[in-house]
Amino acid sequence: MQTEVKEKPRYAIVASVQLPEVSDVEFEASLTELSELAKTLGFQVVQTFVQKRNSFDRTAYMGVGKLEEISMFVKRGIRGDELEDEPQALDASVVEIDAVLVDHEISPSQMRNLELAVGCEVMDRTMVILEIFHRNARSRAARAQVEIARLGYMAPRLREAAKLAGPQGRQRSGMGGRGSGESHTELDRRKVRDRIAELQREIIAMELERKTQRARRLERQGQGLAGVSLVGYTNAGKSTLMRALTGSEVLVANKLFATLDTTVRVLYPESVPRVLVSDTVGFIKNLPHGLVASFKSTLEEALDASLLLHAIDASDPGFLRQLEVTDEVLKEIGADELPRIRVFNKIDHVGDEAAQAAWTAELQQRYPGCVVMSALRPDDVSSLRAAIVSFFQQDLVEDELLLPWSAQQLRGEIYSHCQVLEEHADEEGSRFRVRGEPEKLRSLREQLNPGSQGREKEYWEV
Repeated sequence: MQTEVKEKPRYAIVASVQLPEVSDVEFEASLTELSELAKTLGFQVVQTFVQKRNSFDRTAYMGVGKLEEISMFVKRGIRGDELEDEPQALDASVVEIDAVLVDHEISPSQMRNLELAVGCEVMDRTMVILEIFHRNARSRAARAQVEIARLGYMAPRLREAAKLAGPQGRQRSGMGGRGSGESHTELDRRKVRDRIAELQREIIAMELERKTQRARRLERQGQGLAGVSLVGYTNAGKSTLMRALTGSEVLVANKLFATLDTTVRVLYPESVPRVLVSDTVGFIKNLPHGLVASFKSTLEEALDASLLLHAIDASDPGFLRQLEVTDEVLKEIGADELPRIRVFNKIDHVGDEAAQAAWTAELQQRYPGCVVMSALRPDDVSSLRAAIVSFFQQDLVEDELLLPWSAQQLRGEIYSHCQVLEEHADEEGSRFRVRGEPEKLRSLREQLNPGSQGREKEYWEV
């Protein structure tokens, strides 16, 4: 009998300083978000330490008293029966604290001093996000972009790592190195610079490939394809929406940053025009600058779209902050002018039916034209699909076409690029009443009647 091997749980403490200009609501939302990030990384947060200060301590981020308090907690550990999220069957044996997670980006020296003070590994918010991106990146481009961001983050921290390693870690002989007396730090920094340069060359090559693929996709859009991009805060349910709208088996997980690579699928059931739906990486407050830059190419998928679906978690009390973050990022990449449908998802997580109805009414009043739904309800998904199709059909025109018996091989073209409203046959051929894009109708007309301008009026009624 084979037994399942469970991964050993890892336990963490969250530590944060609240500055005077940060409200209690904003501070709590940020702490909750860091706990969710920790969960995605495989940590269970067992305690939170906060301190109100006018500024961060330059030496070790927090004040001496709070550092002593954290250090004592780390040394003592926590008993298994004190863990809220663990089964009650756990005994009272003490489990160790694996890491302290800081809810800000801190300097290399602050991190080193904090580690020395508390006696365990310290990860700041940026490091946590980078590690999640590193684990979840799947495509070659995403892995390269994440590695550049990680290397850029680690480079200034190599000096502090050398200090922790002691004198024996600082100096190496000239044998095999670049020069006599070159330090480990200098050599490692050179390796980091060389690796970043190599990755940047790879990304430039991949960018050329991506531009070629994008050009082909835009060409297809000109042939009756329309583009929709799902954007929004991480964990707003974009992947669940993607799956519901396209019938595809995309990854769905209740974790922050479960999806990093852009996925493109066709709206199902297919419509006229044929709609391509793409899912993009989620946004988050205080995203590391290196990742904002490296993932711009991924987010630029949104620029290829004719319509944005802005997914928002209707059940999250901090949805306004998430709205602001998404709007800021879209403005950064120049996608803020694109038509947008705000989709308030996860309404089924808001209390009972009466509470859901009240919140739906309030959201629709605040944001006219928005869609309030649950991606798990087929009727809601059908309504959203209808709104998408309606957007792309608003510029379509109706027309009438005669398909001669001698040109029946073009029947598939008509059904591929037009919505057929009516069809009947007579002695001349098949007559269609269709709805489609003016350009596509003109192209079909030329295929059906090459070089015959005079006879077009017999077949078409404009």
